[in-house]
Amino acid sequence: MTKIILSAVAGAAALTLGAHAASAQTLEAVKAKGYIQCGVSTGLAGFSNTDDAGEWTGLDVDFCRAMAAAIFDDPEAVRFSPLSAVERFTALQSGEIDVLSRNTTWTMSRDTALGLNFVGVTFYDGQGFMVPAELNVDSALQLSGASVCVQSGTTTELNLTDYFSANNMEYNPVVFEGLEEVNAAYNAGRCDVYTTDSSGLYAIRLTLDNPDDHVVLPELISKEPLGPAVRRGDDQWFGIAKWVYYGLVYAEELGISSENLEEMLASENPDVRRALGGDGTFGADMGLENDWLVKIVRHVGNYGEVFERNVGADSPLQIERGLNALYTDGGLQYGMPIR
Repeated sequence: MTKIILSAVAGAAALTLGAHAASAQTLEAVKAKGYIQCGVSTGLAGFSNTDDAGEWTGLDVDFCRAMAAAIFDDPEAVRFSPLSAVERFTALQSGEIDVLSRNTTWTMSRDTALGLNFVGVTFYDGQGFMVPAELNVDSALQLSGASVCVQSGTTTELNLTDYFSANNMEYNPVVFEGLEEVNAAYNAGRCDVYTTDSSGLYAIRLTLDNPDDHVVLPELISKEPLGPAVRRGDDQWFGIAKWVYYGLVYAEELGISSENLEEMLASENPDVRRALGGDGTFGADMGLENDWLVKIVRHVGNYGEVFERNVGADSPLQIERGLNALYTDGGLQYGMPIR
């Protein structure tokens, strides 16, 4: 019996040591190479796309820049891997990328079966439909018999099937693996309807030959909570990614922005002092400097700043905050307390 107990204790100790070793694996590897490898889309305006100078921009891109700022005090210490919907999960599972920040929907199956940990919801979305205005369609319930362009390997494809089945409608799926292929097919008139996340439709509409000739229908047929994900098995890395997200939101809640950061550093407000590293060891507890959030806000801004410049009022997309407003403004964004 003693031998069994000693063996169990030794086994538990080995597991504990193994967990501690694994917990720092990604952060150590990222520091050793000097950058974060971030998986993004192959091109979606407002979320992850290259500008005319070849620089990556977007809400998903800025999340990775925020992580780089927190770790390296340098938002440019990140490299981007453009991935199709089919490629994205394998790239994360295999270690090809350190974090996936690619307009990806958080679902139960992905959370439980793919070995991923979703960090949080950086954009609350829902699947919609876009059609040529000349079809004179004002509801998705009028789309029976239509041909529908959709990207394979996505929840979009599954939601499409469910929606038409639930409403006893028929449709002809026109399926492509790459987003650019779907865009080109719809733009060329190879299908009557384009379906994807509503935010994506607004972005894609701007890339069409004649954007004003297309309308996004009002229905949202699904819940699409979009957010970054990391591999399971590294609690420290998961914690860093999670608190970068919460830090962005919490900074906005506290009124801390890139414009007033220096002033806020002198604040005597206890919540502000803890958030900005004036009190406590919250950064050190996750393996970072205590001013990790200062670095994020200085280089990237708070969540509201990231939202507005990429997809909101200061962007061509002009998407309203809606569900992505702070909870104090009727939205769902809620930063966990730093204390």
